[in-house]
Amino acid sequence: MRAKALFLVAALGVLSSSLEAQDSPADSLLDPLRQLLRGGEERREGRPAGETRRVPFGRDELQLSFAPLVREIAPAVVNVYASTRVEARSPFMGDPFFERFFNFPQMPPRVQSSLGSGVLVDGSGIVVTNYHVIRQADEVKVALADGREFASEILLRDEGLDLAVLKVKNSEPFPAAPLGDSEALEVGDLVLAIGNPFGVGQTTTSGIVSALARTLGGISDFGYFIQTDAAINPGNSGGALVNMAGEVVGINTAIYSRSGGSIGIGFAIPSNIVRAVVESAKNGKDFFERPYVGANFERVTADIADALGMERPAGALVTNVAPESPAARAGLQSADVVVAVNGKPVETPEALGYRLATLPIGETAEIEVLRNGEQLRLAMPVERAPEGTGVEIEIGGTGPFSGAKVAEVSPALAQRLRLPVTGSGVVIVDLARNSPAASIGLRPGDIVREINGEEIASAEQMKALTESETRWWRFTIDRGGRIIRQTLRF
Repeated sequence: MRAKALFLVAALGVLSSSLEAQDSPADSLLDPLRQLLRGGEERREGRPAGETRRVPFGRDELQLSFAPLVREIAPAVVNVYASTRVEARSPFMGDPFFERFFNFPQMPPRVQSSLGSGVLVDGSGIVVTNYHVIRQADEVKVALADGREFASEILLRDEGLDLAVLKVKNSEPFPAAPLGDSEALEVGDLVLAIGNPFGVGQTTTSGIVSALARTLGGISDFGYFIQTDAAINPGNSGGALVNMAGEVVGINTAIYSRSGGSIGIGFAIPSNIVRAVVESAKNGKDFFERPYVGANFERVTADIADALGMERPAGALVTNVAPESPAARAGLQSADVVVAVNGKPVETPEALGYRLATLPIGETAEIEVLRNGEQLRLAMPVERAPEGTGVEIEIGGTGPFSGAKVAEVSPALAQRLRLPVTGSGVVIVDLARNSPAASIGLRPGDIVREINGEEIASAEQMKALTESETRWWRFTIDRGGRIIRQTLRF
């Protein structure tokens, strides 16, 4: 068989030589033959200059391995162990009858554990993982591929992005994986997913980039994910998505599955937003500081596109603009459609948020908008959100709001709690674990509109009302635009 193959190659070589000697219409056969013999390396018509991607050619290329790449990156992919102490309560605790006749001993707290993956992106010990891996954790440990374990400090956690940054310390530098440019990815590029699925140990799977700029609601503020068919399973969260240059181009975050296991649809947070989050952590921030735009946006539907005379539904439609905001100073108006930022296309409001979030504070972004059928270019400054008073007040006393931390809504706080930029009022910023406020179902981001018939205008007023001595409570909460009215005896 091998002799036949060698004979075929030799015959093709002779045929190629004879055809090259002729200057005739036989060139039409010679061109594809040349590409066949040279492994398809010649640039096809229409392919960009300098393009090096091609399909494997020959048995030798099919026997190539990802092993050198894995050896380089795998030491920087770690396991993340998070533990949370949860107070164990008897169902009869708090009942006056049972507490009167029975003496309930204090039950020891239970420990809940979670397992995920992470990536060392800096030799100083900076680890990136997912927020949901270390959510409300009291203790987080990081285990390297060589078996060493380190206690870690949480530098930054951002639920909206589903990202967290940890810090581990050692006398020697840690192995680190470089962050690549996720904007350079194309659909069809080969990628590797490295992590610790189901806790079985470090595992590498391969696949391709299946899609870009995927929008997934409920996972991240910026629904702008890399989709891959490389197998991602529970435990892979926080692991690395690696390109063929040995760079981390994404942090594996979620899967689409009806069974709980991989069916070839996995999603990763792009490395460009990860890089911005890491820089925030290095600069001492405990959450990612998003640029303040001062405008609300919504998707462009087919009906809206038809009404605005657009060729197709794409972009971010401006619904309102806050006065004196960066958007207002740039000249952005309601009914404008943002279609690009710094020359990069914007298909959805989530894509717009992603494009702006990857820009450093202090720069100026060039915004391309459609207005009345004309395309305009506006210069918008990339600024921090105004902090407002910045005063957070903790509610005490024995009422249902005890244990809640509240503040007056500011642009910075609205951004942090994922509220509309035009929001106002007094908002719940945080809740103490196992507090009365947490037990009645209050959540961070709830805006308190009214308590016992009085409209809430300031955090000080709310503190005075909620610490008063009364057993009956009536209050109104604004939760994501939904009004909730509650009456209870507490």
